[in-house]
Amino acid sequence: MKDRTAFIFSEELLKYKFNSHHPFNQFRLKLTVDLLNKLNALDPNQIVAPRMASEEELTLIHHPDFIEAVKKAGSGQLSKEIAENYGLGTEDTPMFPNMHEASSLLVGGTLTAVDYVMTGKALHALHLGGGLHHGFRGKASGFCIYNDSSVAIKYLLEKYNARVLYVDTDAHHGDGVQWSFYDEPNVCTLSIHETGRYLFPGTGNINERGQGAGYGYSFNIPVDAFTEDESWLYAYTHAFREVAEFFKPDVILTQNGADAHYYDPLTHLSATMNIYREIPKLAHEMAHQYCSGRWIAVGGGGYDIWRVVPRAWALIWLEMTENPNCYGALPHEWVDYWQKKAGVELPKEWNDPKNLYPPIPRKEEITEKNNLTLEKALYPIRSQKKSESI
Repeated sequence: MKDRTAFIFSEELLKYKFNSHHPFNQFRLKLTVDLLNKLNALDPNQIVAPRMASEEELTLIHHPDFIEAVKKAGSGQLSKEIAENYGLGTEDTPMFPNMHEASSLLVGGTLTAVDYVMTGKALHALHLGGGLHHGFRGKASGFCIYNDSSVAIKYLLEKYNARVLYVDTDAHHGDGVQWSFYDEPNVCTLSIHETGRYLFPGTGNINERGQGAGYGYSFNIPVDAFTEDESWLYAYTHAFREVAEFFKPDVILTQNGADAHYYDPLTHLSATMNIYREIPKLAHEMAHQYCSGRWIAVGGGGYDIWRVVPRAWALIWLEMTENPNCYGALPHEWVDYWQKKAGVELPKEWNDPKNLYPPIPRKEEITEKNNLTLEKALYPIRSQKKSESI
């Protein structure tokens, strides 16, 4: 498998940087790459530099006026009033120099991954710099300027005539991608996220099922706050398996936000590294079962950049390359080197300790609620299967 995988990366991706105290910090890419290097798990021949997305490619999803506004914002030529109309210059999405170029490179990285997989140069491709799933046609949102996943899916539809299953495990609902393809029957979106009652963007209810020709191809599993591993994985496993069997995709694109972890400062879930071990395992299995192995994975959220993201994201690559070196102790060279800079106590092991947090008092109630949510979300598929078997 090693020679059939592509890791899309360049230090240029770190230029997508709002400011030094912004929670979205692409330095996590460097930490993850260094962890893989310390494991001897990343061959230089597997690394592919991202290309810049062209403006024509960006307009597959984004309005030309918005692209023009981003260009002006990056050169200091956009007034505050006009910027706000485009979701720029806000607390979430501040303006920064050369933001168009930095954002275009993130999109181009995901398109590079797409081309590698769809032309057979690679069976699987990982672009951790991507996964900016909140961007809209004419507006930046939630730390996301251009929406690389939406552009990539439209590119897959137009260039490769592919049926695309998009699976989003970020704690925040993948709203930008969902709305981009809400009426498209050749794209199926599945988002498993913390309920929008407490968390941005507030969408992703089970009744958001698509519209027109796309009705029935949008699936949302909004889990309750404080959801733990077992309940989260039950929802993920059943939803992914049943949706994949229903849709039968040509290619799977997974968005791998690492912010459902208990340590994440922006969310309210109680997952541990256990889910980040299982997420790519199932994606890998489903890609081989339905898509001849075609699997493209991108990054996403993840705001504990020291203790969570490097381990979670490294596990995706180790699964893609069928590398079993992901148990027990982390490489001590990695821990020792970054501990001096981290400001928090770094984990020493791949897995979290069993007593990571005090027991959740509402565990049974939360689990029951999540199971009911899953049942309602998958009802159309299950009722259809039931009627076909009668």
